[in-house]
Amino acid sequence: MLEKGWNPRPSYDTLKKDLVDIHPTASSFKLILDKARHHANRLMKDCFKYAKERWDKFIADLVLMSTLNFNKIKCPKKFKDSYSGPFMIKALHGPNAVQLELTGQLMNKHPAFPLSLIKPYSSSDKELFPLRNEPHLKYPLEKNKTKRKL
Repeated sequence: MLEKGWNPRPSYDTLKKDLVDIHPTASSFKLILDKARHHANRLMKDCFKYAKERWDKFIADLVLMSTLNFNKIKCPKKFKDSYSGPFMIKALHGPNAVQLELTGQLMNKHPAFPLSLIKPYSSSDKELFPLRNEPHLKYPLEKNKTKRKL
């Protein structure tokens, strides 16, 4: 079909290569397909938005913290754990950040983290995984605050 030189009109097949092979007079099919794709994209965006916002967080919930920005871990990236924890939520800083009760080596880090780096912790089922050990969580007790005398 194409000979030497430039062809100003692209062929019908190149324009509609992802469509079902239908008769060329059915021009409304492309409009229906475009509306269906637009509707599906909108539904997927709403689904992702709902899935990201639906986690209800409360103080004293157990969460896992992402190790994405931890640069001090001296091992190859493929050997690093993706998440560390579980840690307890100590305070909520608005809808987008939480303050964690960090323990062990992570006590030197700043305890406030955005929700994009936090995911809820779900403990394993003892009946399905009888040999799996649950982590023993030791949280420091709050020190009694005494009023200073003037």
